[in-house]
Amino acid sequence: MRFVQFSDGLHQGLAVEENGVLRGKTADEAGYPGSLQHLLSTGDSALQAAHRVLSSSQQIDRSTIRLLPPLSRPGKIVCVGLNYVDHIKESPYEQPNYPTFFPRFASTLIGCDEPIIRPKASEQLDFEGELAVIIGKGGRHISRADALGHVAGYSIFNEASIRDYQFKSPQWTIGKNFDATGAFGPVFVSADELPAGAKGLGLVTRLNGEIVQQANTADMIFDVAELISVLSEALTLEPGDVIVSGTPAGIGWARKPPLFMKPGDLCTVEIEGIGTLSNPIVDEAARG
Repeated sequence: MRFVQFSDGLHQGLAVEENGVLRGKTADEAGYPGSLQHLLSTGDSALQAAHRVLSSSQQIDRSTIRLLPPLSRPGKIVCVGLNYVDHIKESPYEQPNYPTFFPRFASTLIGCDEPIIRPKASEQLDFEGELAVIIGKGGRHISRADALGHVAGYSIFNEASIRDYQFKSPQWTIGKNFDATGAFGPVFVSADELPAGAKGLGLVTRLNGEIVQQANTADMIFDVAELISVLSEALTLEPGDVIVSGTPAGIGWARKPPLFMKPGDLCTVEIEGIGTLSNPIVDEAARG
């Protein structure tokens, strides 16, 4: 199952994507099943029922809608740093023996085709293509063996980072949470459509059409099951929580000279079996 959240300018809607075609309903229409967040909190049977209803709904003209993040207000967004060996080699850090977790806030999220904002405070706007893991079944103290049963599905994230602010202190949080830097979507793909743990999927980030990151999700140091198990030692995971699982090598900050995103650029992140997340770059001053 593949779901897309959207807005028609007046109402939020939910659609299913099949062979590139969107079919769905908006919140003002009879039969609207609710947001993806609502469906996840209700359970897998609700997702399946919504898919059946929306699959027989009217086709949606993509040119008339704005794509939204699959989840607009996740309860928790937990990001993972230093989760690819090649990325660690280009960083000033040693390989960790415990996942490097940090938060991202829902207020920073934007959808596909929406602009990532280069803030007034910095020109060091960097790209980070990542696999997003979406929790469907909550719990605490989840074993590694059971962890993948808690995954509802997957999406794509571009965790755009403001590097000089990231390194102003030992905590990365501020540099990872500027407004309009968390690109997320456009599609939610149910876990049963992908390999277990979304392992073995190609990930490619392009800046203005040029490949800047290329990796495989099988290369993650801490795989999806391990991340869920370790994180749930501390936190109760809930339906709709998101784990942003880490970025591979190729970030702009590590290049010589550095390659930061600037107004007029277009950044895309493609993950095999999921799709493509695309976002233009604009300056904060240029935003209306």
